[in-house]
Amino acid sequence: MPSPSTPFAPVLHSEWLKIRTLRSLLGALLALFAATTAFSAIAGVSETSDPEFDPLFMALSGVAPGQIAAISFGAMAVSSEFHGGGLRLTLAAVPRRGRWFAAKLVAIAVPTLVVGLVTAFAALLVARAGLGDAASGLSPGEQVRGVVGCALYLTLMALFAAGITALLRSGAGALSLIIPFILVVSFVIGDAAGTAVDFLPDRAGQSVLYESPDGTLGPWTGLGVTSLWAAAAVAAGAWSIRRRDA
Repeated sequence: MPSPSTPFAPVLHSEWLKIRTLRSLLGALLALFAATTAFSAIAGVSETSDPEFDPLFMALSGVAPGQIAAISFGAMAVSSEFHGGGLRLTLAAVPRRGRWFAAKLVAIAVPTLVVGLVTAFAALLVARAGLGDAASGLSPGEQVRGVVGCALYLTLMALFAAGITALLRSGAGALSLIIPFILVVSFVIGDAAGTAVDFLPDRAGQSVLYESPDGTLGPWTGLGVTSLWAAAAVAAGAWSIRRRDA
């Protein structure tokens, strides 16, 4: 078992083993791939009457349902520690709480990023096949930016969920807060909020999925705003881990 003097690598390895052996977490990553590619494929063959539709966003539009799986992955990876005294056992092996939480976040971020890259590339391919000539104007640079940006966005949303879960000490509580926020507040109430909606974590990050974003933020500045949301959530979660009893 890791001890206070153990380097970071063994702690990270133990956290990766936890994720690899929990079927629900692997299922969430599989759902991320399946939902994103399936909905992007559907969008690719759907007809649109809007002559100004954005082909890059259309091709990657499956990220809207797919992000729920990424959020669930981040939340469940952390919430598993709060069942059956798991956190007490973990901190007995790794008393440095900050080191443990950092390892947990890396173990969440890396597989999400890898699966996100594969997912975004597959979604782009299947959607482009359906869009045909409508996507012919996309440059290689725009497509690379969309794929990389999509993977980074999904990773940030997983970390955002992980931080909120650590703060609330409940995966169900985090999911019941984040998912309705994204599905209801951002897409329904947010439309009446003017430019303020551009700074919500999901809307800001999804700017990178557009060929030509028409909001306040550009592709990378929008992703930067989502990074700030994720950093704030992680900081709040780290504070909770450090200050509250296991």
